[in-house]
Amino acid sequence: MEKKHRVFTMSFASVYPLYVQKAEKKGRSKEEVDEIIRWLTGYGPKQLQRAIDAKIDLETFFAEAPEMNPNVGLITGVVCGVRVEEIADPLMQKIRYLDKLIDELARGKKMASILRQ
Repeated sequence: MEKKHRVFTMSFASVYPLYVQKAEKKGRSKEEVDEIIRWLTGYGPKQLQRAIDAKIDLETFFAEAPEMNPNVGLITGVVCGVRVEEIADPLMQKIRYLDKLIDELARGKKMASILRQ
């Protein structure tokens, strides 16, 4: 049996504050991070908070996402030296999509651009 990638077993609650910290360090807000996560996954504010409080792992977080945004295919570029559109593992790709969107937020892109509107 293939061993799960370590990142899949990390709790969403452990990476969420890192996303917020990265955004706030660049003058962006927790609300913007939440908006990005909700856009990507379809989680509502209460569902998102429950996922954080329950300390579910990233695999479960994405498996239970109400609805991945139909525009995720518009997310392109490089995260950790890898093109997100070329990642073969669907779960890893979803995690990297989120990383990419948070990177764009921290780099000062406008929300409309980040949310592919």
